[in-house]
Amino acid sequence: MTTNAPADLDLISRQIRMKLVELSHKAQTPHLGGPLSCVDILVAVYWGGLFRLDPKSHADPKRDRFIFSKGHAATALYTALTFRGFGDMATLMTYAESGSPLGEHPSPGCMPGVEAGTGSLGHGLPIGIGMALAGRLQNQPYKVCALLSDGECNEGSVWEAAMFGAAQKLENLSILVDYNKWQATGRSNEVMELDPLSKKWAAFGWESVEVDGHNIPEILNALKKSPTQNKRPLAIVAHTIKGKGISFMEDDNNWHYRSPTVEEVEKVRKELKLA
Repeated sequence: MTTNAPADLDLISRQIRMKLVELSHKAQTPHLGGPLSCVDILVAVYWGGLFRLDPKSHADPKRDRFIFSKGHAATALYTALTFRGFGDMATLMTYAESGSPLGEHPSPGCMPGVEAGTGSLGHGLPIGIGMALAGRLQNQPYKVCALLSDGECNEGSVWEAAMFGAAQKLENLSILVDYNKWQATGRSNEVMELDPLSKKWAAFGWESVEVDGHNIPEILNALKKSPTQNKRPLAIVAHTIKGKGISFMEDDNNWHYRSPTVEEVEKVRKELKLA
């Protein structure tokens, strides 16, 4: 798998963001700000060349596994997988329609590349830990990566899994936390005392780093730290902006609840220079 040039990755990010806005408008579904905040992380994972995530081998037992734990942002996963060749555009455009395999939260097998049903917060990391441990027991060389939301880190199951992963020295496991500073009802650090989040992961026995979650080369450099010499799992706290890439949506939690109008869709198209 080859790594695209930075300019190509930027174009892919903008195209995915445009499609997310179109899907939200077409389906009249909310949860737009959260998908926009994790686009660059997904581009790093699927186009960065560090993971064996290939549509031609999506069922290969030796494939790397990517768990999209923040399932409420499912449109970002569906769109990234479609652009990467795992699915087709016609199916993507049925998102949230009656009878469509693509619901507002992903379900197992709804499209190639979706490893698990997620959206019930705090489940993705335990699933990933089980997969990573199974890989070791079966002497399989695959890596496991999970994307979590910052609000998801309120869940006790996340920290129970974190302790287990560290105790088992799962160096084939990494996570990315989409730290966009918002939850459904308020700022993440007003709802729960998350900060210092990176130090919390380190205290739980993980190799822990912080990155700009919209800087794809920085994300890729951080992912290269795994596996570590200390045989510890890797936690990457990615500082992001909810609604990233669209000026009138950035850091505005209203876009957790509403969908764009026709006029706003066209405004986004011009802003992303895709008109």
